[in-house]
Amino acid sequence: MDNHDKLALPVGTTLDRFIMRKQEDFPYATGELSQLLRDIALAAKIVNREINRSGLIDIAGAYGNRNVQGEDQQKLDVIANIRFIRALRNGGEVCTIISEEDEDMIQTGNVQGKYVVAIDPLDGSSNIDVNVSIGTIFSIYRRVSPTGSEGTAQDCLQTGTHQAAAGYVIYGSSTMLVYTTGNGVNGFTYEPSLGEFFLSHPNIQTPTTGKVYSVNEGSSEYFSEGMKNYVSYCKEEGYSARYIGSLVADFHRNLLKGGIYMYPGTSKVPNGKLRLMYECNPLAFIVEQAGGKSSNGRRRTLELEPTETHARCPVFIGSTEMVDKVEEFLAAEVLQDEAK
Repeated sequence: MDNHDKLALPVGTTLDRFIMRKQEDFPYATGELSQLLRDIALAAKIVNREINRSGLIDIAGAYGNRNVQGEDQQKLDVIANIRFIRALRNGGEVCTIISEEDEDMIQTGNVQGKYVVAIDPLDGSSNIDVNVSIGTIFSIYRRVSPTGSEGTAQDCLQTGTHQAAAGYVIYGSSTMLVYTTGNGVNGFTYEPSLGEFFLSHPNIQTPTTGKVYSVNEGSSEYFSEGMKNYVSYCKEEGYSARYIGSLVADFHRNLLKGGIYMYPGTSKVPNGKLRLMYECNPLAFIVEQAGGKSSNGRRRTLELEPTETHARCPVFIGSTEMVDKVEEFLAAEVLQDEAK
C-alpha cells in the first residue's frame, strides 16, 4: 500500500449505520428500538462532554442531596440523570423509566411508547473528582401492558431474560458504548472530532477463564466462609486483585481480558449493594452474549424475580469457569452448614 492509499483508508462503521444494518435483529420492531439506541448514544455524547470539562467548571463534587439508595449525589449524577431522561422522553419510544436517582417510576408521557428503560445514569460517580473511569448502564424491555396508557409496575419488574437490549458506556481514556440485542456483543469507540461512535470491538467474546478477581476486600470481615475461602483460593492460584470501585470499569476490563467481578452478600448487607434492574441484569445479559456467566452465587442472574424497582442482589459475573468455581465454594459452605 503506497502513501496515497493510506490517506484514503476508511474511518470505520458508525453506530448509526451498524444499527441500520442490524434492523433485522428486531423482527417485532419497526425502527423504534433502533431509534431508542440512538437516543441513548446521543445522551452519552452529551454526558461525555460534561465529564470531560468537569475539572474546568463547577460541576464536580457533591450535589448536597441523597438519592433513593441513601448515597450522596454528585453534581454529575444529577446532570447525567437529566440528560438521559430528557433524551428518552423526547425520543418518544419509551413510556416509563427506572433510574437509580429517582425513587419512583418516571412516566415520560409517551403513552404509545413500546419500551421501558432501566438506567444507572452515572455509575461510579464518586470517582469523578479523582479522574477515574466511570460509566452508564442501561437495560431495555418491551412493555407488556397495552399501549395508550402509562407504563405499569408489571412493565418495569420483568426478569432479565425479557430484555430486548442492554448496554453500558464507559467514560475513560476513550469513551466506549457496548451493547447487545441478544445477537452478540459489539463495542463502539467515540471519535470526538467527528462526534460519532465507530465500531471498534466487533463480536466481543470474553475468555472462558482469567487471572483477575475484582472484589472489595475491605469488606472481607463480613464475607461468608465460602467467600473467604474463594478469595484465599484466588491468592493461592496467583490471581491478581484488581478493584477500581467503578462497576463498569471493572466489568469492562474483565469482559475483554478475562476475570471475575464479585459483590457478594455479607453479614452487613445480606443482599449485596448492586441493583438488579439497572446494574446486574444488563451486565448479565451482555456477559452471557459474550460467552460468560453471571449468578447470585446460586441462581442465574437473568432468572431472578425482581420484587421492587430498586431491588438489590449479590452478583458474581465474568468468565464462566471462574463463576463456576466460586459457586462451588459457596455450595460447599451450604453443605457444611447443613451438616452441622
